[in-house]
Amino acid sequence: MNPVDHRLHLYHTLDELDPPRWAPPVSDATHLVRKVHELRRVPLGELGPADLRTLISQQVAMEYVLPLAVHLLLEKPLLDACFYEGDLLLATVRVPASAWFLFPDLGARLRTVITALSETVVASLPGGAAEELARFVARPEFRR
Repeated sequence: MNPVDHRLHLYHTLDELDPPRWAPPVSDATHLVRKVHELRRVPLGELGPADLRTLISQQVAMEYVLPLAVHLLLEKPLLDACFYEGDLLLATVRVPASAWFLFPDLGARLRTVITALSETVVASLPGGAAEELARFVARPEFRR
């Protein structure tokens, strides 16, 4: 995908943008599998923070969902998407380096937001979060 303005796709679903369309989940699929299949049929503009966290955690169509998540995080880095404050941020920084290849500028902008977080705020996140954030910030591809 050419890293075009992601907002051009807000009325389309992942099934439309990220072929092939997925078949319905098998009858004994887990709740998570059913949820991901369902989210692929929702227009991007209707995906909420919890939906983005789920898709990012499962590494589904990252070229479409990662920019949406980062734009939310630039405004509110500790957004509580589903489980706790900062859960979308932590899911996003755990994304493999290959997913960031198309979006080094977004990664750099997210890095700036993370470095602006106070030590107290970072310490309030779940165990291991500070180390994950530090690893993300240290990545050379996000340094300007």
